[in-house]
Amino acid sequence: MVVTRTYLRLLRPADLKSAKRTDDRLSFVPLDDASVERSRHFYRAIGDAWHWHDRNKWSDDEYANYLARPGISLWVLRFGSEDAGYVEYERHPDGSIEIALFGLMPRYTGRGFGKHLLTVAAEQAWSRKPHMVWLHTCTLDSPRALPNYKARGFVPFREERYTAVISG
Repeated sequence: MVVTRTYLRLLRPADLKSAKRTDDRLSFVPLDDASVERSRHFYRAIGDAWHWHDRNKWSDDEYANYLARPGISLWVLRFGSEDAGYVEYERHPDGSIEIALFGLMPRYTGRGFGKHLLTVAAEQAWSRKPHMVWLHTCTLDSPRALPNYKARGFVPFREERYTAVISG
């Protein structure tokens, strides 16, 4: 299957088009207990539906080494006492911040939480003073992902095509 990957960016904090929800039950917090087990849980619970499988082959040591890298940070969208979404950031040597992983737990999709999560994720990224905040999506992702990114002000800057083998 041919897949299109689209890279999008924000170049200024003012370019972000907010879609925050006003709900006291929502919080966006760092994942201080970023264990391999907890990270795998989010990766699989959110990503299985969207063919996130690359990390499934990582050993515990490989995963732990990745999480220990400088510039990697993990955040969770909480709705009351439940985990509703997950964001993984990576600060790159050029000073940009990538929203490397972004997604909602399945029970929270289709309810407007993605707009809120992307807004707070971008705000948190900008608080670290990068020169650019960027992310990527592909045609295997939720059909709501790309429209959400564009509606929040992210602008495409690169596109690539690759062949993916989809099993099951």
